Amino acid sequence: MSQDLVARDEHISEHLQAEAATLRDITLTERQLCDLELILTGGFSPLEGFMNECDYNSVVDTLRLSDGTLFPMPITLDVSSDDIKRLELSPATRIVLRDPRDDEALAILTVEDIYTYDRVKEAIQVFGADDPAHPSVTYLRNRVKEYYVGGKVQAIQTPAHFDYVAFRYTPAELRAHFKKLSWRRVVAFQTRNPMHRAHRELTVRAARQQQANILVQPVVGLTKPGDVDHYTRVRVYQAIMAKYPNGMAHLALLPLAMRMAGPREALWHAIIRKNFGATHFIVGRDHAGPGKNSQGKDFYGPYDAQELVERFKDELQIEMVPFQQMTYVPATDEYVPVDEIPDGTQTLNISGTELRRRLKTGAAIPDWFSYEVVVATLRESYPPRNKQGFVLFLTGLYNSGKDAIAKALQVALNEQGGRSVSLLLGESIGDDSNPKLDLTSEERHENLQRIAFVASELARAGAAVISAPTAPAERSRALVKEKIVSSSGAGGNFFLVHVATPLVHCERTDRRGLYAQARSGAISGFVGVDVEYETPKQADLVVDVSVQTIPAIVHSIILLLETSSLI
Repeated sequence: MSQDLVARDEHISEHLQAEAATLRDITLTERQLCDLELILTGGFSPLEGFMNECDYNSVVDTLRLSDGTLFPMPITLDVSSDDIKRLELSPATRIVLRDPRDDEALAILTVEDIYTYDRVKEAIQVFGADDPAHPSVTYLRNRVKEYYVGGKVQAIQTPAHFDYVAFRYTPAELRAHFKKLSWRRVVAFQTRNPMHRAHRELTVRAARQQQANILVQPVVGLTKPGDVDHYTRVRVYQAIMAKYPNGMAHLALLPLAMRMAGPREALWHAIIRKNFGATHFIVGRDHAGPGKNSQGKDFYGPYDAQELVERFKDELQIEMVPFQQMTYVPATDEYVPVDEIPDGTQTLNISGTELRRRLKTGAAIPDWFSYEVVVATLRESYPPRNKQGFVLFLTGLYNSGKDAIAKALQVALNEQGGRSVSLLLGESIGDDSNPKLDLTSEERHENLQRIAFVASELARAGAAVISAPTAPAERSRALVKEKIVSSSGAGGNFFLVHVATPLVHCERTDRRGLYAQARSGAISGFVGVDVEYETPKQADLVVDVSVQTIPAIVHSIILLLETSSLI
């Protein structure tokens, strides 16, 4: 880029920064932040902003923008009715989009339209089913707000990253890097998991078949809840790069928020990799599949993704490299695609579930499966079960006995030893001696997200965390679980205990008289009186102090932890 162009861009950025100081703003979610970065850098080309209603409907129905351009994934900015009022949103309104991590202004969006959408239709069309077993359907149900805002964005700056900066490239930077190295044919490999020998063999085989180099481009934005954290994964990728033939492969990170949408996702990934300069893209078995649905079956067929990408091969401008699963053949000490193995040949494989079991228990992981340096890196982040952190989340009505159970549990776990034990009582982080009970639903929701953050950080460090808020809303409890499981890595062991003491017992034994005050109108927003308590649908344990003693309840929770090998 010439000095004149650089100076022009700096002037535009300064002008927008000054304008941003005068505008209302939205703080982005983590998913929106990932989407915005790839819009601004060209990773989502041809998108220049968040989709308007016309483009959104066209993409959901036809996998194309309204002008006919192939783009299979809706990229949307969701807002609430309160946001619309606060921001005074209407067509032509300009609003600032801010980074949730440091509050920096990243871009200005000019509103084209504000529209409602059909959650069920989006789930079925994009993800194949309105099934909460799909992580993106759960996200759509519980976290996406009721309106979408469409409009183009103008960049002030891209989000700042302080981790693995050497491996972060914009599409233009990566294309320039390939040009500098004279890489004319580049096979891109997508992953959100640690890489092992099979992945290395698959990518080397693909590169040799295509007479190309390899771009290993793992996702480091939002992935599936429970996935290995990206810090651990990038250390694994760094280690495995040394196992490639010299000069064959290059590592670059992709700040993508995955949707786990199987075939649509594979098509989307191909378009993104084309934007980053790849000429070929590996699509493997069950590409970007989220696992099993509510009926225990895979959401997508094993090669549905390959079939969809193949259908659009003439307009994709990137060539698909289809691969079946690689498996180890002991007789020849090599990895071979399953479709090339003669019947009756002995093969070996270790599933993801079995690998996690071996990591958690300290069992041996054979050399044929992974490299010693990769296993060592994973073991650093996967301590044995009895060293992992966990969260016991007790929910129930006021005076249900949950606080007494929590305090008794703290004593029991301190007696066990081996971990620090943290107790989080009340509706918020702070003084628990006089908890505020007349909160609005939104205040409760926000407080629970703060509790979830603290609990996840403590669990990540190996602590036992006992939290006992009322938490009356199923939506809020689901987000707490998602936050803890996704953020705490191996320490993301979460147990929901429903303290199901009946309301009549809670009122009868209420020595402070808060229920009476609520019924008289002296206190508003009181759960169980004028705010509904939504019974948990999938509690790990249900207890009731009206028929059980505190010691008996504590013992049942201890047995739950023992059954999970955590103590």
